[in-house]
Amino acid sequence: MKNVSRRLHSIRLLTAWDYGYYGATNPGYAPAVQGSPAMFAPPASDFQGPSAPPASMFDSVPGYEGTVAGGGGGFLPPPIPSVPAPQPQPGPGQSNWDIPSISESTAREALAKYVSSKCCWSSGPVKDGVITNMETFNTYRYRLETFTEQRVTEWSQQPYLGQPVDAYTQPPPGPWNIPAKTPTFFQNETQIIKVPNTSSVKNCHTCLGMGRNPCKECVGVGNKICWVCKGAGDRASGDRCHHCQGRGRENCNHCHGQGSKECQTCKGKQQLLVFINLKVIWTNNLEDYVVEQSSGLHMANLSNVSGKEMFRDSQYMVYPVMGFPNPDLVHAAERLVREHQAKFSQTSRILQQRQSIELIPITKVSYKWKGASHVYFVFGNEYMVNADSYPATCCCTVM
Repeated sequence: MKNVSRRLHSIRLLTAWDYGYYGATNPGYAPAVQGSPAMFAPPASDFQGPSAPPASMFDSVPGYEGTVAGGGGGFLPPPIPSVPAPQPQPGPGQSNWDIPSISESTAREALAKYVSSKCCWSSGPVKDGVITNMETFNTYRYRLETFTEQRVTEWSQQPYLGQPVDAYTQPPPGPWNIPAKTPTFFQNETQIIKVPNTSSVKNCHTCLGMGRNPCKECVGVGNKICWVCKGAGDRASGDRCHHCQGRGRENCNHCHGQGSKECQTCKGKQQLLVFINLKVIWTNNLEDYVVEQSSGLHMANLSNVSGKEMFRDSQYMVYPVMGFPNPDLVHAAERLVREHQAKFSQTSRILQQRQSIELIPITKVSYKWKGASHVYFVFGNEYMVNADSYPATCCCTVM
């Protein structure tokens, strides 16, 4: 009976704070009666505060009616462009659209560098292989870049520390009228701007304005069952448990026996400053089209190499290239320009477009080694190599 009495005495009674919080968040809750042991709290998950602020927490701000918390909604259509539609521009001038084949020594050096980067590959074909033919395939790559600006809004919050409150002092500026520092064209960047005249103070929705939340480890009780005696108060030998001094419970080390912890949303300040943030997103939307040749090299290999730039055009909105000798590239340019301008003008503001044409050299090298014929490719200004059929590879086995 003594152990039972000690354990009942060690369970703290719920305070007025407990009743205020639990009563507000758990209908039907009743506090413990003075003189009787406190009831065990329900599972911790029942006492978690709201995961998101309620919609009623945010005011209706003219021009920002679609704004919600967490980035959802707040879509802002771009203003009507004030710049006139682009006019046809002259196509690329007459150029030498062919690049001479690389030399045999350059082709052999490129293969040697490639083989040296491979574990266990033999350099025999590089040293002893005899080049029998070198065929050049000049491949054109058309690239279109559309640099856009998109604006979205969201309600944000931070602990209230006495910051200025300016809601309703005067109408806030329109989302597309707020100045933002545009980065260098064709470079991705994001900027967050607090919208003026939207800041107000609200009670914290997580702790209901109390500054503290129930501890999840002890579910607000302040103590937990002793892990040594499992709540019995004594050991199997009948001796009193020295860890909990026979109480059967021990103070929660997460909340230091208080049963609650500082609210992480308001940092214990009980109130929040709520305001609208404007997120300005600059994006370089890039798309390539490669005119395939019959070299046998997969075009995916060209994504990481550069070529000789034959043409470049940059303006607010470009006009598809005209007069280029390859009709496939001309048709691709027309399609991409049309698609970009239709797609991005609906969701963003187009700031600049840039189109270019590169000539990427591809050399197909045929050689013989030990009486058999083999092939590899050297491509791009970087002299990258593709040698899928290299004849002197081996595998390393780890014992």
